[in-house]
Amino acid sequence: MGHPTTTTVAAAPRAALASLSRRLPRRVNMRRNLPALGRKLAISLTSMAIFLLLWQLSAGYLYGVEATARIERTTQEQGADAGAAMAACIASGDVSCKPNTLPFPREVVRAAGLLLADHRAIRTKQAEFAAETAELNAARAARGLAAITYTGRPSFVDQIGTSLKTVVVGFLISLLIAVPLGIVIGLNENLRIAFNWMIQVFKPVSPVVWLLLVFMIVKTLTLGSDTDTSFLISSISVGLCAMWATLVNTSVGVSSVNQDYLNVARVLQLGIGKKIFRVILPSAIPLIFTGMRITVSVAWMVLIAIELLAQSPGLGSFVWEEFQNGGSDSNAKIIVAMFVIGLVGFLLDRLMFMVQGRVSFEKAIG
Repeated sequence: MGHPTTTTVAAAPRAALASLSRRLPRRVNMRRNLPALGRKLAISLTSMAIFLLLWQLSAGYLYGVEATARIERTTQEQGADAGAAMAACIASGDVSCKPNTLPFPREVVRAAGLLLADHRAIRTKQAEFAAETAELNAARAARGLAAITYTGRPSFVDQIGTSLKTVVVGFLISLLIAVPLGIVIGLNENLRIAFNWMIQVFKPVSPVVWLLLVFMIVKTLTLGSDTDTSFLISSISVGLCAMWATLVNTSVGVSSVNQDYLNVARVLQLGIGKKIFRVILPSAIPLIFTGMRITVSVAWMVLIAIELLAQSPGLGSFVWEEFQNGGSDSNAKIIVAMFVIGLVGFLLDRLMFMVQGRVSFEKAIG
């Protein structure tokens, strides 16, 4: 009766030692990697500091150029007293005479704070509106009528959300077209030859042209309808403009599957469906995902121009409205949007990279 207990007691330290031995290499590797991580962090922080310094100096130089030109122009048109008054106004920092040029980093930070504060204010208004119309909307719902919704302007954060929705829908549209078509083209050499001219001709077409084409078709199909089609037009345009990388990579990936795999599938007498999903697609996934990552990047890049022209309430319309507004903080808000666009694009690429690493047996390159 005593032996099992002794064995169990003796086994416990062994298990603890085994667990500790598995953890020790990780800790040793972490300690070894700390200098390298510290060096990379220091290099990144240094490059950021240099970037901010160059930005500050460039903004200061352009500010001086614009201020000098404005003072000289005022002096020539209205006289020396008016020129002196303009110089004093600019020196005071008055918004009414502030040079409209590249903003300083601190102004961009301030603009970001204003946009967040504006978002919170709009959210408060929406909540107040919902509370005020709750009883009325309940009565309308009882009568089968649509609810009254808040129709005020969207905030900057809301516009980011709209742009993300547009990209996601456009990306899904591109996948629905490019992946099945790429598989079909990749399986047949004659089809690759037949579709090659189409890919080469339509791949470099500008997003503006795709938008106009989609606009013609959607407006014709929805003729007489009061439905707002700007989101639909933007999404389809993004999908058509960005799908070519996925189409080409899927076709190349399918056509370059190892012949030995296909011979095994033939010996096992796999049907076309099983052959595609069990042999061809697993082998082609690395190339397909590379095309999908490019598609996401292209979709996000062309989105701004497409939203601007389609008047979809996203980041594209925000940038254009701020540019036309010409307010004292418009340039700073545009720079905020630029950083947000770049950061979101980077995060989308990292997300696709992570998904590729999960579903592909080959190491993703990123």
